[in-house]
Amino acid sequence: MHWLFGDQLGPHFLTPGEEGPGSDTPLLMIEARSVFRRRRFHRAKAHLVLSAMRHRAAELGDRVTYIRADTYREGLDRAARGRRVGVHHPTSHAALRLVRSLPGVSVGPARGFLVPMADFTAWADGHGGKRLRQEDFYRCVRRGHDLLMDGDQPAAGRWNLDHDNREPPPRDTTSLDVGRPYRPREDDIDEEVRHDLDRWERDGDVFFVGRDGPRLFPATRAEARRALRRFVEHRLATFGPYEDAMLAGDPVMSHSLLSSSLNLGLLDPAECVEQAEKAWRDGQAPLNSVEGFVRQIAGWREYVWQLYWYFGADYRRSNELRHTAPLPDWWNDLDADAVRANCLHTVLAQVRDTGWTHHIPRLMILGSHALQRGWDPAAVTDWFHRCFVDGYDWVMLPNVVGMSQYADGGRMTTKPYTSGGAYVNRMSDLCGPCAYRPGDRTGEHACPYTAGYWAFLDRHRDRLAGNQRVAQPLRQLDRLSDLGEVREQERARGDTPP
Repeated sequence: MHWLFGDQLGPHFLTPGEEGPGSDTPLLMIEARSVFRRRRFHRAKAHLVLSAMRHRAAELGDRVTYIRADTYREGLDRAARGRRVGVHHPTSHAALRLVRSLPGVSVGPARGFLVPMADFTAWADGHGGKRLRQEDFYRCVRRGHDLLMDGDQPAAGRWNLDHDNREPPPRDTTSLDVGRPYRPREDDIDEEVRHDLDRWERDGDVFFVGRDGPRLFPATRAEARRALRRFVEHRLATFGPYEDAMLAGDPVMSHSLLSSSLNLGLLDPAECVEQAEKAWRDGQAPLNSVEGFVRQIAGWREYVWQLYWYFGADYRRSNELRHTAPLPDWWNDLDADAVRANCLHTVLAQVRDTGWTHHIPRLMILGSHALQRGWDPAAVTDWFHRCFVDGYDWVMLPNVVGMSQYADGGRMTTKPYTSGGAYVNRMSDLCGPCAYRPGDRTGEHACPYTAGYWAFLDRHRDRLAGNQRVAQPLRQLDRLSDLGEVREQERARGDTPP
């Protein structure tokens, strides 16, 4: 038999080769209730994963044995009955430990990514395991896969078009003038999933957070392909300039909304970047938008996956800044209504209602607040894993520990990614109606991000003293006439909703 995990749902997980299954190999899928007991997942995420698994099982028909069990181990015992079982390399350390501990299970190479793990290891070891910068790796991927290349040079002579993709949102508008994203229609399988989730909650067996409205993200290969086509044809052209911008009334902007489909295995990253490149070469989308999208998949997504395995299981215990504060209840419960700061209220409500926001609210609103408050990075990582429809251990561990919370001390990024309210004000329309003022550090209208930024730098000035990328703001600290007041104010604020 060949065992398909719930994030291995596309056809590229069934093609022969690399220890893959033969065309007539019996298949196994296991829906393990214990997965939902271990964490308080977002209800929309639980719905999406179960819907995708059950849709895939329906497509595979009699070829698949679909087991609903309490644990993976129980499900395997019921289905395999002594037969040998093959499985592609799972996507988490815990799942890999499990399958390696099971008798009769053989683990093949990972699929669903562009670069074999051995190739990344060779690249990283060639750098001595240090200065593993995404930009350097991204260029290797571009060369190796001939992506946006003209011969041996990058298209238009530039590897990185980020400078063209940092525009603030257009003023005097509540949304971008862009085609709507693809949205699927629910069916009988979705109804069955929702009924089961309701029953589990009523029975007190499983508890969720967030809201489960109509399903917003693809659960089948056909839906995911339609979503990719809609993005490339109607949204890719406007993606680049505003990819870092935020609008309260338009959380989607021109983003692709393909991350959950990629992470469920419904889409292969190669087809996504190849279709985007074709749109540029056919004159349908500008290079800055296409390069920005290609960078997200062939650059950042691939880099995060590889670092997850290269850094190893102990990476999750990284805590260079020694942050240990627990997450407050209002955060864990996604209680956006308890929050006065308009930016945080808006973004937390988006997570509550949909299980998704794009990368800048994740990093510069949610992650920045957690970093400034000194929350335990392992707990923050778990929160992002649980509360986002595209959140998996391999996704969130490097993104949160390394990028968002700077808990690895710079193994992955060159500086802590946090800022005062001025950045939020420049890149969004979220500050205008807020009770706080982005320029105020103290007083009734003191912006929690502005005050929090200076308090964070003050607490960690010794640890950050040798970092040239924060040298200027560290020098500014001692020029703040109200620094003592900021310290006292932020100590008193604690973890109360800002």
